[in-house]
Amino acid sequence: MEGLRWRTIGAAVGVVLALVWFMPNVVNFGEHSWWPSKQKMNYGLDVQGGLHLVMGVDVDGVVKESTTRLIASLKADLTKDGVTATDVKSEKPEAGELTVTFPAAEKAKVEKVLTDKYGTQLQQVSSADGSLTYRYFDAYLNDYKNRVIQQAIETIRNRIDEFGVAEPSISQQGSNRILVQLPGMADAERAKQLINTTAKLDFMIVSHEKTPQELQVLVAEAEKAGNYKLEGMKYSEYVTRLNNDLKGKLPEKTVLYFEKSANAATMEAGAIPYLVRTDTDLNGAALDDATVGYDQYGAPQVSLHFNSSGATKFADLTGNNVGKQMAIVLDKVVKSAPSIRDRIAGGQAVITLGGGRDRNQMMDEAKMISTALRAGALPASLEQLEERRVGPTLGADSIAKAKLGAYIGAGLIVLFMLIYYKGMGVVVAASLVVNVLGVLALLTSFGATLTLPGIAAIALTVGFAVDANVLINERIKEELAAGASLKAAIKEGYNRAMSAIIDSNVTTGSVAVVMLYFGTGPVRGFAVNLLIGILTTLFANVFFSKVVVDQLVYKFNVKKLSI
Repeated sequence: MEGLRWRTIGAAVGVVLALVWFMPNVVNFGEHSWWPSKQKMNYGLDVQGGLHLVMGVDVDGVVKESTTRLIASLKADLTKDGVTATDVKSEKPEAGELTVTFPAAEKAKVEKVLTDKYGTQLQQVSSADGSLTYRYFDAYLNDYKNRVIQQAIETIRNRIDEFGVAEPSISQQGSNRILVQLPGMADAERAKQLINTTAKLDFMIVSHEKTPQELQVLVAEAEKAGNYKLEGMKYSEYVTRLNNDLKGKLPEKTVLYFEKSANAATMEAGAIPYLVRTDTDLNGAALDDATVGYDQYGAPQVSLHFNSSGATKFADLTGNNVGKQMAIVLDKVVKSAPSIRDRIAGGQAVITLGGGRDRNQMMDEAKMISTALRAGALPASLEQLEERRVGPTLGADSIAKAKLGAYIGAGLIVLFMLIYYKGMGVVVAASLVVNVLGVLALLTSFGATLTLPGIAAIALTVGFAVDANVLINERIKEELAAGASLKAAIKEGYNRAMSAIIDSNVTTGSVAVVMLYFGTGPVRGFAVNLLIGILTTLFANVFFSKVVVDQLVYKFNVKKLSI
């Protein structure tokens, strides 16, 4: 009986959690409601309509640009080391290949410069008395191209966030394409215009002419006077309006931008104000690259690499502002504001992230900052390759028909189980309700997107859930026919049916895993829903139903249960 007590508590906790996660889908809880879960289920493009775009990324163009910058840097390094090079040029810049020509006597010096300063990037592919040909290492080039795609994805995501689209899907497709799906998006032309806009990166000195407390007071007063808040507005519009309202109250040549608090999920939940100077004149055009590295203690940090003109500006800027903070601003959002310890020359700098946090969180932040910087510094041109618009009418029609089909199917199944299994049919019907509730609750809690293939997977879940109960009930009937007591029949029925249930679910799960690994788009969505359905079936139609039946037999002393 003690075991039954704990199993009952476990079943009750599972049902309560499912209700907690699912309820926001049917009840509109306010922002400050006591209800612990506020997240709602996301609907896919095929359900609520929207915009489907495939964008081509000019990866070769970025590699070509990088090769051009590398040639300029190499020329400067050769001159700096006293090497007389006749020329540095590239016949295949899109492949990252370049050729250095020089007097024969200078060959050893040229090789030394290239090995010492570019040994991790370039490999020698041919050698002659008066020339050397180098090319990017394959691993370096592949990694660089992948980073270009990630830069483009980050740029697109920055743009799409302006719309406030719920759960946009932005993912890499192949080696040089990006798939963009915007559920609920109606203004397709504006979306495409924003997607093709390059992110703007700026390095700005933080002004301490106003304290953070004074800035917060000014922001609160401006919001109250203008009757507006960041919540419900696009960030760029909010910042523009706020700075217009604060003209005359802020020092000259300064502007107010915000950083999202590390503990906040959105900018609205935790915006930290920064007063930054607008006269620094150092932007993303000065940056060559930003990569994730490690300090002497193994902590993640972000390494910045400036081009020749940017290196000079950066050295002057840091030298004139030692002890102050430098804000790294992407699209008017402060991404980081490290302190300047001393003048930074040589065109390289490091952003330290501070300690006292989980290493994985620091690594995620370092990757985010480096990707954001590259998104502004190395924008890749995008070409629209495909566009499909799904109207909301089609989505509404699809979900209406899916609901109707689900209601009819579930009703027929429940009716059959009640007629055929009578009392046990009621237990089966309750288990099916808990099963579907569990699927929808898990989809909501995971932040997954419900699509038409996902709805099909839920229907299939109901199918193999009923199959599990049929196996259990038929085994119980066989035991009762053999003369066993109700308690013994129930115990043996569940035990003997379990092997077949496990086999069928493992087989289904294996297929779903293969679909998840090799599939794309709708196939993966179907697989995810199928795997969730297997978990909820084992809980609801095996564990939950057994707890209910045991409660009837052992707790309420039911001597006969029609089946």
